[in-house]
Amino acid sequence: MRTEPLRRKSGAPRARQLRLVGAVCALVASAALVTGCGDDSSDKTAAEATSEAAKTVPEGAASPTPSNSPSGSASLTQDQSERKELLGATKVTYDKAAATAVDEVKGGKLTDLDLKSADDVKDDDGDDDDASASPSPSPSAGASGPQWVAEVAEKDGASHTVRIDAVSGKVIGSAPERDRDAGDKKETADWISRAKQTPEQAAKTATDKTKGTVTSVGLDDNDSGALVWSVDVVSKDWNKTDFEIDAVKGDITHEHVDRD
Repeated sequence: MRTEPLRRKSGAPRARQLRLVGAVCALVASAALVTGCGDDSSDKTAAEATSEAAKTVPEGAASPTPSNSPSGSASLTQDQSERKELLGATKVTYDKAAATAVDEVKGGKLTDLDLKSADDVKDDDGDDDDASASPSPSPSAGASGPQWVAEVAEKDGASHTVRIDAVSGKVIGSAPERDRDAGDKKETADWISRAKQTPEQAAKTATDKTKGTVTSVGLDDNDSGALVWSVDVVSKDWNKTDFEIDAVKGDITHEHVDRD
C-alpha cells in the first residue's frame, strides 16, 4: 500500500533535475544571445562610422554632372534648356540674318534683331501688326521652327519688320510697322544718325569678352539716357550674358550674366 506514495516521492527529485537542466539550458541560450548582441553592436558601430564618414562628403559631390554642364540636360534650368533647344535648331547666324534683313529694305539700317522660337513668334502674332507680313512661297518652313525677327529703319525713322527662317535663311515675311507715330520715327532717325558703332561691331565686342552665340542685338537708350547696343550672348554652359555697349564709343558700359 505504500508503493503509491513512494512513486510520488521518487518523482519529485526527477522534476527538480529537469528544472535544473532547463535552467542550465536557459543560461547557455542567454549567453549565446549576449554573444550575438555583441556582434550586432560591432556591426552597428561600423555602420555608424561609415555614416559619420559620409557626412564629410560635400552635398552633391556624387553627381557626375555639374548644374552648368551643357551635356547634362537633366541638370539644366528651364531657361538653359530652352536656350539649348533653340540654338540646336538654329542654322543661320545673326550676322547672316542681319545682312538678309537689311537687303529687304533699300538704304535701311538694322536697329533690332532677335532669335525667337516658333512659340514666341506665335505669341507675337497675336499682338503685333506685323503678323500680316507677306508670306514666303513656303511659309510652313518657318512656322514650325525658329526665326530671326529684325527691325530695319529707313533714314527718316520708318521701320520695317523682317522675318527670316533661322534654318534655311529665307525671308518669311517683310512689312512696314504701321503703329509708329511721328515721335517714334524721329527718335529712331536720331538714333541711327548718332550711332557710330555698327551692330556687327557691337556683337564682336561682346563675344570678345564672352565667347558664345549672339541671340539678340538692339539699339536703344539705357537708364542714363546714353545710346547703346544691347547684345545677348549665350555661352557654352547655356547661360546668357546681357551686354550694353556704347553705340558711339564702343565701350562696354554694363554686363550681366543670367544663370537661370
